[in-house]
Amino acid sequence: MDIAHLPRRSFLRGAAGLAVAGAAGLVLPGAARAAGTEPRIYSCDEWGARPPADALTTLDHPANRILVHHMASANTTDYSLAQAFQIARDTQHDHIDNNGWSDSGQHFSVSRGGYRLEGRHGSLGTVRGRTTMIQGAHCPGQNTNAIGIENEGLYSAVEPPQAQWASLVVLCAYICRQYGIPVDEIKGHRDYYNTECPGDKLYAKLPQLRSEVAKALKSM
Repeated sequence: MDIAHLPRRSFLRGAAGLAVAGAAGLVLPGAARAAGTEPRIYSCDEWGARPPADALTTLDHPANRILVHHMASANTTDYSLAQAFQIARDTQHDHIDNNGWSDSGQHFSVSRGGYRLEGRHGSLGTVRGRTTMIQGAHCPGQNTNAIGIENEGLYSAVEPPQAQWASLVVLCAYICRQYGIPVDEIKGHRDYYNTECPGDKLYAKLPQLRSEVAKALKSM
């Protein structure tokens, strides 16, 4: 898989390369990941999610689009799994307690360290099943057809770190494969709503994201 257009030997050299590759689902401790398997996505139970405040809706059709978001949170240099779990909990608390939503609005999130997490309860199971989806709360007019992916950080003036980017490519490729979503349907939040999200820098990289996801799909 050609992630970040780097030679494999250079890409995997040293601790930094291994961290990026591991977060992206390219390698596993002690074993190679088989082509076509599910990348590592931490479930709501694993990161300590609260139960939904209200019943969630399962829609009897697959998703047909991916919407990319940024959290507009601090660009922390804490790339740990603990930080990934904490930002997931903080986001859920904000969405339930301040926005009045039933649960986290997005279906999935990607931390700055490259960890992938389930957002809204049930999202992982429905993507695995391929024929249904959980109704989201990430973009008016798109919540019944688009999978929302939140990226930790603020990308108005800076680009996401490499580990996060590589992990986002893998997650989008997996979701596209499961639902049969064309890569041209990987869009930004601002394409459907009056917002700066996902930030100028990340939005400008969406053509590259579509290209890299297309390449990743060929290896699945």
